[in-house]
Amino acid sequence: MAAIAIVLKIAGGLCLFLYGMKVMSDGIQQAAGDRLQRVLGLVTGNRLAGVLTGFAVTAIIQSSSATTVMVVSFVNAGLLTLTQSIGVIMGANIGTTVTAWIVSLVGFSLNLSSLALPAVGVGFIAGVIKWKHRNLGEVILGFGLLFLGLDFLTNSMPSLENKLDFIAGLSGLGFGSTLIGAGAGLAMTMITHSSSASTAIMLTMAFNGVITYEMAAAMILGANVGTTIDAALAAIGTKTAAKRAALVHVLFNLIGAVWAIIFLKPLLALVELLSPGEVVPGMVQNALIPAHLAMFHTVFNMVNTILFFPFVKPFAALVSFLIKDDKAGAEPEHYSLVHKSGSIQNTPELNIIRAEKEIRDMAGIASAMYARISTAVGALKEAEDREGAVKGLAAEMKEREEYADEMREALTAFLIECTREQLNSRSEDRVSQLIRIIADLEDMTDLCFGAALLLERSVRKNQIFKEKEMAALVPYLSLVENFLTLVREHLGRRLSPEETEYASFLEEKIDESRDRLRKLGRKRIEAGADVKTELLFIDLVRRIEQLGDYCFDIAEALAR
Repeated sequence: MAAIAIVLKIAGGLCLFLYGMKVMSDGIQQAAGDRLQRVLGLVTGNRLAGVLTGFAVTAIIQSSSATTVMVVSFVNAGLLTLTQSIGVIMGANIGTTVTAWIVSLVGFSLNLSSLALPAVGVGFIAGVIKWKHRNLGEVILGFGLLFLGLDFLTNSMPSLENKLDFIAGLSGLGFGSTLIGAGAGLAMTMITHSSSASTAIMLTMAFNGVITYEMAAAMILGANVGTTIDAALAAIGTKTAAKRAALVHVLFNLIGAVWAIIFLKPLLALVELLSPGEVVPGMVQNALIPAHLAMFHTVFNMVNTILFFPFVKPFAALVSFLIKDDKAGAEPEHYSLVHKSGSIQNTPELNIIRAEKEIRDMAGIASAMYARISTAVGALKEAEDREGAVKGLAAEMKEREEYADEMREALTAFLIECTREQLNSRSEDRVSQLIRIIADLEDMTDLCFGAALLLERSVRKNQIFKEKEMAALVPYLSLVENFLTLVREHLGRRLSPEETEYASFLEEKIDESRDRLRKLGRKRIEAGADVKTELLFIDLVRRIEQLGDYCFDIAEALAR
């Protein structure tokens, strides 16, 4: 019964630690909000920028697993290239050491109960009162819960020292102990899905003398490999590029752990050289042990990054060789938004960036459909074989329109799922805006499909537009095409005052052209032209003008 009570205490302390880490991470994400997008924008630079980006994002969201899952997702969506993802993954491995430093410098140097409980109280009060820094309250609350959980872990561990004598035996097997420690760290991290949580447990065990300093270092190396499980799971069912990014994470951490295990003693000697004080074998309840292990975690990941850094391109080539391109290569008939979030921390703010990329793709579909309509109008003007000019047009447009319908359904559900997480007010407004833009884009594809049906019907029923009418449509079509280009190129960022003014100019010119073309159509009816043909022409003009209206609605949303 005593052993069960100890296990339950440790489990409770670990769960409280994990929950505190999640609350703190959510609070930081809400406070950072769309600033995370600016951080992510650094990754498009050189490989050093990618490393810095991975470090910054992981330090903010406090989870390398969540960062690498996000990287796999972004590679799958085409937001990142494989080479760019390697730099981010390297930086994420360094960024995850921040948690170990927080735990080692604060958790074992101060009276945790006197620090944690006031933090919980202050954080809760700051998080419920109405003021602009409520997110800071969540950060403080999470900080308090995290260290309260660590306090429970620390107080539970000493009673293990006499009851788990076999652990002491395992610690004295030389290189075998190193391998056992690495395996234990691997298993522990795969179970908790958090290298930060498992590292905190290892620091606590070493602090209380349950395991030796060297064995704790080996367990940290195993944890570095175990944390790759989330990226591997996230790559299931994704494109080839995403699977390669997941393999990069696995190989990078695995190769690093192998060389570090082989050269563990020299690596520990380097850590002792860089760290103040000396860790004495058998020393218990000394804050130097967690601090030295945190330094070991950082030094290992930095050295591993430095060793791999010059070989990013060969590394990418190796991974590409191991995972071949998908031979099928065909575009999918149905839309599928592959997304898996980390099990400990989700990243709703970063998920919004992923959604924006998909929305830009949706805008590309609407733009391509409209370009096809414009081409068909030009072909009808010049071709003698009118049936051949529009053959298969409606079927092609229907296929794309149905694909856009699937995108609307999946993306809307994805964004609504994001709102179930905690978002700041800016991000909530951004999600609402994106859902409206998705609806507008899908309506635009409906209009393009309707225009295709009109053109096919005009040929099938021999309701042919006159040469003059077709010539009058060309500049009108160009105005809407320019508007579509403006919208597509600016999705995901705010329109400048000059661009907003240009959008208003295009809207006015489209309305003026619509009125003029409709007036010409009515005049032709009064002059005795075929009524059905002219009504068909007016209907086509109306649909094209509605496309311009949707473009203006999106432009107004982007301007705000």
